[in-house]
Amino acid sequence: MKHSGIEWIGDIPSDWKVKKIKYLSNLKGRIGWQGLTSDEYTDEGAYLITGTDFDNGNIKWDSCVHVSMKRWAEAKDIQVKNGDLLITKDGTVGKVAIVKGLNGYASLNSGVLLISTYAGFDREFLYWVLLSDVFLTWFSNKNAGNSTIIHLYQNDFAEFKYPMPVIAEQHAIAAFLDTQCSKIDSIVAELEQQIEILKQYKTSLITETVTKGLNNNVPLKNSGINWIGKIPDHWEVKRLKYLTINANTGESISKEFWDPDGDYLLYTAGQFPIRSTFNEFPKNIMTSENDILVARNGAGAVQIPQLGSIYTDHVIRFTIKMRSSLKYIYYTLLLGMEKIVSEAIDVSLKTLSRSDWDNLSLPFPTLSEQQAIAAFLDNKCKEITDIITEKQQSIDTMKAYKISLIYEYVTGKKRVKGYS
Repeated sequence: MKHSGIEWIGDIPSDWKVKKIKYLSNLKGRIGWQGLTSDEYTDEGAYLITGTDFDNGNIKWDSCVHVSMKRWAEAKDIQVKNGDLLITKDGTVGKVAIVKGLNGYASLNSGVLLISTYAGFDREFLYWVLLSDVFLTWFSNKNAGNSTIIHLYQNDFAEFKYPMPVIAEQHAIAAFLDTQCSKIDSIVAELEQQIEILKQYKTSLITETVTKGLNNNVPLKNSGINWIGKIPDHWEVKRLKYLTINANTGESISKEFWDPDGDYLLYTAGQFPIRSTFNEFPKNIMTSENDILVARNGAGAVQIPQLGSIYTDHVIRFTIKMRSSLKYIYYTLLLGMEKIVSEAIDVSLKTLSRSDWDNLSLPFPTLSEQQAIAAFLDNKCKEITDIITEKQQSIDTMKAYKISLIYEYVTGKKRVKGYS
């Protein structure tokens, strides 16, 4: 082994070399927009690849816009073909893809760079380098302290250096990582699918329980509300305003007071909740027992807040009457907020007022049934959430392993069979 001369890479095999990307490939991008505007986008013609079309190393052709063949012909250096290596230089910088499945003509918008490797350099090996911490650390260091919009400048990128073996080992590493990372991706995809099924089951369980109760043998009646459907014959349907004794919005609190080490837990629609140092506020916007918070942006989030918290003007606080179960009302509001809202108001509204929520109709059993339903759902939802958390931890572990695996092989810390 020998030192690579690059701090975040460290040692590399003694027979590997470190090269700048400008000596290994040709970098081409659209200069400005060459007069191209979104008004020229069409539904036919040549594909125009943008950063939003990148998807896990591939290009989503169905999402691409098109431009005229005349526009495609004007920029010969960025006429894309199958096998080309692309990287995003604006927006989410560093997304990488190898072009596959292109049936026709394609070009790039100004946020994407085309990398054409020279003979003797494997572009698929470079693809894995660009996905690794070799590139990500370099880019992070390059942009350290930059408070402006993050951008991968072509002249900077030309100076990016990475270690590489001989071409045969580049091929071998790329093939090995293709196989191993594909296996990891398959495991992650399966776990994500399992999580989605569990989330759907959780929603279904809440829906069935808060609308039908725990006794399957009681007679049912039509609630008169589409999203609720049938309910036990002895249940009622009540509007939210008859179940609350207080409702109000909070204070406008600017982001300068948002602080992860702040003294107060702050609830706001976008980040629900965060912490804040803001401490000069009316006492009536401090949460108390039996409060539920609802975000005002469309079918927003619902939470039972921590006592003594504060909330912004993007949140409505409802205080639930004592003869109602706070947890039961929470679960009822939690299930399908979009369904609830669509029954009461125009779902195209961006901000919901107190009056919009007041008229929401909810299934309403006896207090003892509400408490039993809430206890049942607390237990079952915790079981489901614990399983989801465990699967998410497995996903995080697999993703971390993948990152480590790529880094170790593209830097020669580990080597494929036949090379040493």
